[in-house]
Amino acid sequence: MANSTVQTGVSPAPKSLVARFIGIITAPRATYESIVAYPKWFGMLALCACGLAVLIGGFLMTKVGQDAWLDAALNSPFSGQVSDQQLQAMQRMAPYVGYGTVVYMLVLVPIVMVIISAILYAIFNAALGGNATFKQVFTVVIHAGPIGVLSQLFTVPLNYFRGTMTSATTLAVLLPMLPEKSFGAKLLGMIDLFLVWQLLVLSMGLAVLYRRRTQPIATALLVVYAIIAVIVAFVRRGA
Repeated sequence: MANSTVQTGVSPAPKSLVARFIGIITAPRATYESIVAYPKWFGMLALCACGLAVLIGGFLMTKVGQDAWLDAALNSPFSGQVSDQQLQAMQRMAPYVGYGTVVYMLVLVPIVMVIISAILYAIFNAALGGNATFKQVFTVVIHAGPIGVLSQLFTVPLNYFRGTMTSATTLAVLLPMLPEKSFGAKLLGMIDLFLVWQLLVLSMGLAVLYRRRTQPIATALLVVYAIIAVIVAFVRRGA
């Protein structure tokens, strides 16, 4: 049965916040060795949440972002027939969407991270017999965040110049000839390459923490992601 916490031998040196942020992108396994030994989560959580708030919220505070949000809302498969009154209400709401996004990133993102950490903690500790602390698991989850920030650093400028909310990093961009409302197009639109990268990085962190092989953990996370993508694509196709 696998044990968690720091491996025996010489402990890795602690890393600064900036070193951890860069290290997760360039050398995730070695960086996670230090993170598990010195689980500090607040600085990285604040950096990632604020980074996402500035990037996404800032985009939605611009006229281009507000028009893109309004277009996405009107063309949502769940919007149905929009009346003139509803359209006017959405137009009045658009200037405030960016501020709402900032609040969402600063408040709800940490809550989501706690929920994800709690699920992983229950699976690896209760079900698989690991003995990591919740703080360690939470810190591992939080430190996959730099990939998400990097994703938005890439996506937001593209969306600004394209005037759209649609992601340019999904597999759907590789097959633009597929009918927009087809199941295949919806499914490929759910597979984001940066999110796949983030799940692989998270798998490395969990592997370091619980001293397990990365491949089975990565496979399990990607399978769960694929199942969710299939379900969402099916629902969106039928909406």
